[in-house]
Amino acid sequence: MSYAKEPRKIALVGIGKIARDQHVPALAASPDWDLAATVSRKGGVEGIEAHEDFDAFLEARPDIEVVSLCLPPQPRFDYAKKALLARRHVMLEKPPGQTLAEMHELERLAAKQGVTLYASWHSRMAAGVAAARSRLVERVVQGVCITWKEDVRKWHPGQDWVFAPGGMGVMDPGINALSILTEILPEPVHLVAADLEFPENRDTPIAARLEFSGHVSAVFDWRQEGPQTWDIEIETNKGPLALREGGARLEVDGAEQELLDHPGEYPSLYARMAELVGRGESDVDLAPMIHVADAMTLGRRVTVAPFEF
Repeated sequence: MSYAKEPRKIALVGIGKIARDQHVPALAASPDWDLAATVSRKGGVEGIEAHEDFDAFLEARPDIEVVSLCLPPQPRFDYAKKALLARRHVMLEKPPGQTLAEMHELERLAAKQGVTLYASWHSRMAAGVAAARSRLVERVVQGVCITWKEDVRKWHPGQDWVFAPGGMGVMDPGINALSILTEILPEPVHLVAADLEFPENRDTPIAARLEFSGHVSAVFDWRQEGPQTWDIEIETNKGPLALREGGARLEVDGAEQELLDHPGEYPSLYARMAELVGRGESDVDLAPMIHVADAMTLGRRVTVAPFEF
């Protein structure tokens, strides 16, 4: 559904892998948005006005009322704060920031400025997630097993920021699983224990095992080569459910479910952003970040072999 009478102008900030792979195609296909400018020190999008300095962009283009921040989480707070102070609506890639305190400050500032702030969680928009949530309303969840294993060299090639403080390490993909978990469970859970594996030469974990209340567990690993694994398996009083391939597929009682045509995760995010801006609302759900913060607090540190790209 389109909420803008005419496409709204939007600027994309941070033209890296995720922007090129997901944001640019989603915006190109959207009836709600007109990609009017980019801001990046390392390139732009062909045919789109490009800026290198964010402050200069804000001053030069007051007509662009919406910015989508695709930067790594470490610098994102400063960019988001500047945008909000300039009364621009802001969409944040996941994870929305380095810390919960940063996010609380941005949420407060957005409300004060009267603009939209959207902490987006793309995995919640996967094709099977809403269907899984509706199924679980009618069932009692007895246990959940999350297996989220992928190859960091494939998804973050040479990107040392993921292993720097604030980059979250394996929690960067793992938070996708946690965003689905917090979306579909009828009742909330909380972390009770964690083991975090840190390469001896890195500041964030490369693997993690998490234990939650309600018989919920998760295994995250960034060292898996070959086929990647993004599964959430759920036991209920009426039989099992499973979300596969990051939520793209849903199984109920072992049978693959036919899902409605789906526009894709990022097109769905931008449709949601258009809705929020049109209504003058914000959406800042920090539940997935709370689980990550708790893991960093409760986690037992295990040192493992050094990692190099």
